[in-house]
Amino acid sequence: MKSFLMTLITACLLTAAPITITYAQNFDKAVKAYDPGDYTTAAKEFRLLAEQGDAGAQNILGLMYDQGEGVTQDYVEAVLWHRLAAEQGDADAQNNLGYMYSKGQGVPQNYTEAVRWYQLAAEQGHTSAQFNLGYRYSKGQGAPQNYAEAVRWYRLAAEQGDADAQNNLGYMYYKGQGVPQNYTEAVRWYQLSAKQGNASAQFNLGYRYSFGEGVPQDYVLAHMWFNIAAASGYENALKARDLHASLMTSNQIAEAQQHARDCMARGLKGC
Repeated sequence: MKSFLMTLITACLLTAAPITITYAQNFDKAVKAYDPGDYTTAAKEFRLLAEQGDAGAQNILGLMYDQGEGVTQDYVEAVLWHRLAAEQGDADAQNNLGYMYSKGQGVPQNYTEAVRWYQLAAEQGHTSAQFNLGYRYSKGQGAPQNYAEAVRWYRLAAEQGDADAQNNLGYMYYKGQGVPQNYTEAVRWYQLSAKQGNASAQFNLGYRYSFGEGVPQDYVLAHMWFNIAAASGYENALKARDLHASLMTSNQIAEAQQHARDCMARGLKGC
């Protein structure tokens, strides 16, 4: 969470306009406090900016209330600050507010309201909001179930590199939901997601190699991806790997294990 907030803090500083000397100094003071973990001071400094109406600081303060960093965790207070920023058009805050509504944190759970805020952020190109909106359309939560709309929003997020969206878009192609069924296209998106470390995509890719769907059948590569998915924490990957091992020779298993080790050593590049 800290790395995410630091990225957001940097983005706020770069995009805030106009930036006065006083604003930059106050923001710098907040960042310098947050970075080493002095969250109490950081929260105090961000509050000063937030109370002056700065949307970026309002959103960050909302996240700090959400996480209980430098302040007592308080979802209601988090919603208050996210809403102030969201109403100013801050896409991060709109997405965060949508999430709070989807989970019922600090507000009664309301998928329709979640979709409204996700939509506002997604239309600004916010990747996570595009994914979240696609998910709501795929499930029919807060909007009528619409696979074509789900695919549209997943694709926008996937093309920006969102690994979850790439995995879900692969699934839509695999199932033929909102798009013509296309195993080859499903594999393409699974691969992009899997190579970013998405455990679900790694597992899905293993099964495509297992059944030869969108790729030539290859138990060695299936075993490799199941192994990698297991290392990434996917619960059922070990069971799938061991099941496939019973269909393989000892040499094939050794080859698959070596591929998995090499692949992970390269950070999944070229796998």
